Amino acid sequence: MKTYLIGDIAKKMNVTTDTLRYYDKEGLLPFAKRNEAGRRIFTEDDLGYVEVINCLKKSAVPVKEIGQFIEWCMQGDQTLEQRYDFMVKREAALERQIKELETQLAFLRWKKWYYARAKAAKTESVNFKPGTQRSDPALYDHYQSSILLQINLSSKSAI
Repeated sequence: MKTYLIGDIAKKMNVTTDTLRYYDKEGLLPFAKRNEAGRRIFTEDDLGYVEVINCLKKSAVPVKEIGQFIEWCMQGDQTLEQRYDFMVKREAALERQIKELETQLAFLRWKKWYYARAKAAKTESVNFKPGTQRSDPALYDHYQSSILLQINLSSKSAI
């Protein structure tokens, strides 16, 4: 069976060796063996575990929970129910996070439009309700209409 050193895995998985060493220190790599020189060695089978660990880490799963998941993996089929439930919960959490990020992105796009409009006019007052220094509430409706128009135009051109 082919084996890999930590540097090989780092390149293959697009992570740093420091990251892999951190995972090992935190107990996330119990499957990794060591060679005669004391260096970590990995097999093809280990790549799947590292991929799962990376995904969970990038999904903001706490290290302790990742460790629990890996422990269940090491225990085998008797933990399939726990692992499935874990993934269901992580999926729901990630979907909530995506919705929150989409909301933030929508707001940032609105503000980008707002400032592009002000920049083109060379004054932010173009966005203010007449006689005030507050943003005109109708302006957001105008922005939303322009977005819908862009969506309609792009979907018609795709047909």
